[in-house]
Amino acid sequence: MTTDNENTQTEQQQNESNLPTHIAKVRHGYGKQATYERIGAAWRNEKGSIYVKFHGTQIVSEFTLFEVS
Repeated sequence: MTTDNENTQTEQQQNESNLPTHIAKVRHGYGKQATYERIGAAWRNEKGSIYVKFHGTQIVSEFTLFEVS
């Protein structure tokens, strides 16, 4: 392999690992009228715990994590 190929593969692996594994959303409303607002993203780390990063400054009492497929 050339150095360029090795660097490209390393960069791709870093970019893939930086992508969030979950999306944080909060539900507004109930039943069929409910809507979901995206409020942040989350990543699963090597130990299995989840790190959540919210967009902006918010007071959130309840949110749901949706796994990215």
